[in-house]
Amino acid sequence: MRPALAVLVVLALLLAIGWLMQRRLIYFPDRSAVPRAAAVLPQAHDVTLETSDRLRLGAWLVPPSAPVGPGGGYTVLVANGNAGNRSYRVPLAAALAAEGFAVLLFDYRGYGGNPGSPSEAGLARDVRAAYRHLTEFARVPPDRVVLYGESLGSAVVTELATEHPPAALVLRSPFVDLPSLARVHYPFVPAGLLLRDRYSTAAHIGRVAVPTAVVFGTGDTTVPPEQSRTVAAKAAGPVTVTAIPGADHNDRALLDGPELIAAVVQIIRGRS
Repeated sequence: MRPALAVLVVLALLLAIGWLMQRRLIYFPDRSAVPRAAAVLPQAHDVTLETSDRLRLGAWLVPPSAPVGPGGGYTVLVANGNAGNRSYRVPLAAALAAEGFAVLLFDYRGYGGNPGSPSEAGLARDVRAAYRHLTEFARVPPDRVVLYGESLGSAVVTELATEHPPAALVLRSPFVDLPSLARVHYPFVPAGLLLRDRYSTAAHIGRVAVPTAVVFGTGDTTVPPEQSRTVAAKAAGPVTVTAIPGADHNDRALLDGPELIAAVVQIIRGRS
C-alpha cells in the first residue's frame, strides 16, 4: 500500500500546484509600459479606461486614416489574445484604420503596464470598461461598434456580446472553451475539474444573433481549426467563415493579412 499511497500523494501535490499556478499557464502578459499612442500610430491618442472595480487601464483610440464611406462610422473594439500587449496589435489597427474604421486598442489588467492580475472575471470587467468608453464617452452608437476578439479575446468579446449586442462580431481563432483547449495540450490533466477560468465561447455564441465572421488558420497548432469551425456552427446569427490555408496561430496572416482584413471589411460593410 505504501507505493500506492506515495503515488496518490504525488498526484495530489501536482494537482494542487496545477490549481495554484494555472493562470500562469493561461496568461502571458508583456507587463512593460507601452509608448504614447502618437509615437506608433499617427493621430491616435491615449485614453484611460476605468473598470467597475476601479482599475485604470491604458488604451489607444485610433481614428480612420482613410475617408469614411457611405454607411461608415464604425469603430472596432479589439480584445487581445492571452499574450503581449496592445503595441503588438499596431499593424492590425493601422490596416483597419486604412479601411476607414476607427479602432480602440486596450490592454487587460496586468498587461502593458496596467495594474492588477488577469482572470476571466477581470477581463470581463476590462472589456466592459472599453465598451463603456466608446458608447458613453466617445459617443459611438452601439450599432456602430464592432467587437473583434483574437483567440482568448474571442471568448471575451462573445461574452460581452450576450449583454451588449454589437453591429458585428469578428472572432479570430476562437476555441470552444478553455477546458476543451486544455485537453488538446494537456491530455492527461483533468482540466475540466481544475480550471477556474472557462471562457465558454461556443456556449455564448449561441446567444448572439448578430453577423459574425470567424477567421482561422488551417495550420493552427494552438487552437485546432475544428474548434473554430465548431464555434462558427453554433452561432445564432449569420456567419461567414474564412480559413487561411497553412496559417499558424501567430503568423502575420492572422494579424493583419489581406484575407483577415477582407473578412472584417466584408462583415462590417455588409451591415451598411
